[in-house]
Amino acid sequence: MEWTRGDYRVTDSNERADIDFIAESLGTTYWANNRPKEIVEKSVRNSIVLSMYDGDRPIGFSRVVSDHATFAWICDVFVHPDYRGEGLGVWLVDCTLALPCCDVRLNLLGTKDAHTLYEKFGFESYQAMIKRKPGC
Repeated sequence: MEWTRGDYRVTDSNERADIDFIAESLGTTYWANNRPKEIVEKSVRNSIVLSMYDGDRPIGFSRVVSDHATFAWICDVFVHPDYRGEGLGVWLVDCTLALPCCDVRLNLLGTKDAHTLYEKFGFESYQAMIKRKPGC
């Protein structure tokens, strides 16, 4: 699938995903700042991904892990700092939720600071249990 908005484009082509940009950008986040590039590559290969571009320049990304029936986990959503405040994050989430893999009973995501963004799409705060691999 592909969406356009002026010079901006969002595509779900894994082949178009710029691993260097994604790894570098994730390295600046609170949730993935220690994620090695090899793990980023593997996660992109094994997920549904959306890449956002300004012309040919990568500027955003989101990733979905889904069983395509009951559950989808939306993760690694970001827009380059130079492009924030233009509504592109809202558009990226809108495109992500339009994917068939997100047309499921339960969509999940985690955030420390973007509650207002996700509430616009009907997400609610919810307590959950997690188990982390030591050192990750």
